[in-house]
Amino acid sequence: MIVLAAALFWLLIFLVFYTYLGYGILLWLLLKFRKKRVIPSRPDYQPDVTLVVPAYNEKAFLEEKAANSLAQTYPKLRVLFVTEGSDDGSTEWMEDRFAGNDRVRILGGTIRRGKVEAINEAMKYVDTPLVIFTDANTTLNANAVAEIVRQFSDPGVGAVAGEKRIQTHDSEAAAGAGEGLYWKYESFLKKLDTELYSVVGAAGELFAIRTELYAHVEKDTLLDDFMISLRIAAAGHRVVYAPEAYAIERPSFSIGDEKKRKVRIAAGGFQSMARLPHLLNIFRYGWLSFQYVSHRAMRWAVAPFALPLIFFLNIILVALRAGILYDALLIAQVLFYLAAWAGNWLENRKLRVKALFVPYYFTFMNLCAIQGYFRYRRNQETGVWEKARRAV
Repeated sequence: MIVLAAALFWLLIFLVFYTYLGYGILLWLLLKFRKKRVIPSRPDYQPDVTLVVPAYNEKAFLEEKAANSLAQTYPKLRVLFVTEGSDDGSTEWMEDRFAGNDRVRILGGTIRRGKVEAINEAMKYVDTPLVIFTDANTTLNANAVAEIVRQFSDPGVGAVAGEKRIQTHDSEAAAGAGEGLYWKYESFLKKLDTELYSVVGAAGELFAIRTELYAHVEKDTLLDDFMISLRIAAAGHRVVYAPEAYAIERPSFSIGDEKKRKVRIAAGGFQSMARLPHLLNIFRYGWLSFQYVSHRAMRWAVAPFALPLIFFLNIILVALRAGILYDALLIAQVLFYLAAWAGNWLENRKLRVKALFVPYYFTFMNLCAIQGYFRYRRNQETGVWEKARRAV
């Protein structure tokens, strides 16, 4: 009994370690023996580009987003705002503000069908070789479009993922600070993913594709950015990471808003895995399958469920008197989760303690993944959701 429980205990610990740290370490070691990716130098490569901005009820951000988009240094850029279903005056303001501007187009409508259907509709009007998707509440660096286009000078590249940066202030609560730390680590992993073969999923805040590779996305899809980019990768095109092209956004307004966002993302992860079962075939997809399982599938479907089992098995091993090591590990786990609880308690009182960021956000993220699984199992998704608020 002790041997079996101990074996399962250490196996689960290994899986969690591999998911969050081991994969990154393994990638780093593998890349020590590979040449760095070199982007072809093609200064004459300047295709027309369309920047698509889904903007449901985003009037508060539209003036700044439009100015930011039109200030891009890339010369051959058009901007398409999709304001379908907005009832806050977004469409009317945009049409009045940019009347006669041939670089800006507004695609309105009175029915709210959701972001995915808005993108599907917008793609009917895109006639440029490249299309870039970005959110209305993000700010792009001035060279973002130029840096993305440069990546496409490699004919093997089918999609480009920009970098997502969370803008936090010193007084920011733990949720926002934890989100920022998470995305810094994600950016590090994406750099390694690109060098090995391909990024497995792009962030919707800023990503681009070759227009000809776009395929209609199911209207109930929760992670459109993930599905679009992974299907392009599955078709044999690389998805690369361009950290020099970045989108800046504020963290979630509150822990409640961040929870809403994380649960939806996790539900979308399980939905995506159900629609991409073929990517588990490593004999067909090679490195892509390895990266997909290691970086995405295990983070959604393995680690969150392994953590409570590790705690339960640790209690059993202590009860069976398996040794002082298991006593120490149980104490360590209890202290870790107490720190996470303390982080949550302080968060609800708008207090910030840096030492609690990691245990708090790690536990929070995995709890959201478990809740996301049950949300997916309820099968009530429509593709239309209430967006999470962002801090101002």
